[in-house]
Amino acid sequence: MTRDSRIVFPVLAGVLMATVLVSLSLGRYPIHPEAVVRFIAWKMHILHADNPKEFQILETILIHIRLPRILSAMLVGAALSVSGAVLQSIFINPLVSPEMLGILAGSSFGAALGMVLASSWILVQISTVGFGMAAVAVAIGLAGLYQGDRILLLVLGGIISSSLFNALFLMMKYLADPYNQLPAIIYWLMGGFSLADPNTTAVLSPPIVTGILILLVLSPYLNLLTMGEEEARSLGVNVPLLRMTFIIVSAIISSLTVALCGIIGWVGLIIPHIGRMIAGPDNRFLLPICVFIGATFLLMVDDVSRLVLPVEIPIGILTAMLGIPVFAVILKNSGKGWGKWS
Repeated sequence: MTRDSRIVFPVLAGVLMATVLVSLSLGRYPIHPEAVVRFIAWKMHILHADNPKEFQILETILIHIRLPRILSAMLVGAALSVSGAVLQSIFINPLVSPEMLGILAGSSFGAALGMVLASSWILVQISTVGFGMAAVAVAIGLAGLYQGDRILLLVLGGIISSSLFNALFLMMKYLADPYNQLPAIIYWLMGGFSLADPNTTAVLSPPIVTGILILLVLSPYLNLLTMGEEEARSLGVNVPLLRMTFIIVSAIISSLTVALCGIIGWVGLIIPHIGRMIAGPDNRFLLPICVFIGATFLLMVDDVSRLVLPVEIPIGILTAMLGIPVFAVILKNSGKGWGKWS
């Protein structure tokens, strides 16, 4: 760990903790940050309560309402940011994001299919994750049918897979009940954490966290893949296995984010670039930094989405409004080349 990283990580962790504290304080029922700190001290048995009823009210608001939403925003921001950074490194392309392989298109279709055919929200989430993975399987399967540049074929397979599942998604919108099912599909796929609850967060958090940890542990091998296939093979790396591992794990956690909060675009595209401005291209430092930045960014955007207007703004709209100008800058500079890894 370099001297700069020893400074950066504590700073980013402190910013994230401060953002969590502010997010717990903000809402339709504002709570002073000092009261939040006192409540946390009470829960940790550090502080004795003279008026336990006050803390019981705070427990309902903070633990059962706000905390699941905050944890969901942090998990989704971290997962999308890390998966975006991984895919950009694998494809050696700064304009790649989880949408590239059809992950979000397949998940969108799966969610719409579940809302039309299933009566259980659990089945909707299973359908969302399942078809997200199916979209990746289609992309990989199409790439395997032909000989040539594996990276280019995967990109083309992802484009075809996205088109296929987007068409199927439009079919489900056409078949949906226009009074009940269609509004739910449209609202859900605009993204948001209004439906976040302790049970859903508890179920989906372990696989998302596990996927992120796998990518962090394998980050040194990701650096080898970015050197080029021949160079990586000469160092004894099983390139196809590693590449598929990174793609599949990234696809799983990206699909799980859709099951948790709907479609949230642009995060997986713009956050890795912000991370590279801080950490450089070394994935051993870039991926952990993306975890902190992505979690903090999406938590801040969620605070804006639920407070700036009397009604909640779908978070996907806000991330698109922020992502479009950043993407324009990236597109302008994309011809200057993709940095080499040290």
